Amino acid sequence: MLSSKSAQATIGRVPLIRNQALLLRSFHQSNLVANNSMHRGGSNSPSKSPSPMYAQMMAQRRTKPPRNTVIKFVPQQEAWVVERMGRFSRILEPGLAILVPVLDRISYTQSLKEVAVEIPTQSAITQDNVTLELDGVLYYKVVDPYKASYGVANAEFSVTQLAQTTMRAEIGQMTLDTTLAERNLLNHNIVNAINAASESWGIACLRYEIRDIHPPAKVVEAMHSQVSAERSKRAQILESEGSRQSAINVAEGAKQAQILASEADKMQQINRAMGEAEAIRQTAQAEAVAIERIALAIRGTDGGEMAASLHVAQQYVEAFGNIAKQANTIVVPASANDVAGMVTQAMSVFSTVTANQKRHHSANKPLDEGDGGFGSEQINH
Repeated sequence: MLSSKSAQATIGRVPLIRNQALLLRSFHQSNLVANNSMHRGGSNSPSKSPSPMYAQMMAQRRTKPPRNTVIKFVPQQEAWVVERMGRFSRILEPGLAILVPVLDRISYTQSLKEVAVEIPTQSAITQDNVTLELDGVLYYKVVDPYKASYGVANAEFSVTQLAQTTMRAEIGQMTLDTTLAERNLLNHNIVNAINAASESWGIACLRYEIRDIHPPAKVVEAMHSQVSAERSKRAQILESEGSRQSAINVAEGAKQAQILASEADKMQQINRAMGEAEAIRQTAQAEAVAIERIALAIRGTDGGEMAASLHVAQQYVEAFGNIAKQANTIVVPASANDVAGMVTQAMSVFSTVTANQKRHHSANKPLDEGDGGFGSEQINH
C-alpha cells in the first residue's frame, strides 16, 4: 500500500520536476547566448548581468526544500510548510519536528527574517515631464507563511515588480522639485501602496528607501544655474540689507550726536545766563549798597553835597577827555573849552535831581502833628 502511494506521489511530481528543468534549461541557454554575444562584441564591451528572473530561479534552486527524513530540526526564524499527499497539512515551528515518511513532504521554507531587496535602476517621468533614473532598496518580511507559499508564485520577484510600478506611479504625481525635496513622503507612499497590494501574499513591506535619483544632464545644469542665481540674489539682498542698516546706524549716530550737542549747548547757555543773572544781581546789590552809603555820607556829613558835586564834575571831565580815544567821529558841546561852565551845568543838574527827590519824598510822607514835627525835621535834614 505504501509503495503504491509513493509511486502515485512520484508520478504526480514528475510533470512539476520536468517543467522546472525545462525552465532552468531555457534560462541557461538565454544566459549563454547573452554571454556569447558579449564576447563577440569585443573585450572592451561592458559586461551584462543576468536577468532578475534568472537570478531569482537560481536562488530558489540553491534554497530548495529539505528532504523528509522523519526527524527534522527547524531553524529559528524559519517556517516550513508541510504537505501531506499533495495537500497543505501544517506549518512547522522552530524546533523538533516529526514527519510521516512518504506521505509528508516539505514543500516550502519561508524565512521570517527581514529581507532587503535591491530595486534596480529604472526610469520614471514626473508630473512636469522630466525623466528620472531611480533605484532603491526594499525591506520586507514574511508575516504569513501560508499566504507567502500559496498566494504568490515568487514573492520576492512580485514585491520587486510591485515596488517598481508603484514608484513610477507615485513619481508621476509629483513634480521634480517635490521629488527631490520630499523623499520621505515618496517612500511613505510607496510603502503604503505595496502593503495594500501584498496583504494577500502574506508579506509586509517595512520600509522603502530611494537610494539615488539621477535627473538628465541638462536639468542638472539648469538646477545648478538656478542655485547660483538664488545664491547671488541672496548675497545681493544681504549686501543691500547691510548697506541699509549701516546708513540707518550712521543716521542714528548723527541724530544722537546733534541731540547731545544741542543738550550741551542748552546747558551751556543756561549756565551762562544764570552766571550773567547772578553777576547782574551781585552788581546791582553792590551798586545799591554803594548808593546807600553815598546817600548816608551825603546826608550825615557837612559839605557832602559839595563833595558829590565835585565828584560828578570830575567824572564829567574824565569822560569828556576819553571821547577822542574811543571813536573817530565825536559830538562835543559848543562850550567844550569852558570847563567851569560845564561843571556848573553838571552841578545844576545834580541840584535839580536832588530837589525833585526831596519833594517826592515829602509828598509821599506828609507831616504828622502828633509826632512833634518829625516829618519836617527829616526833610530839612
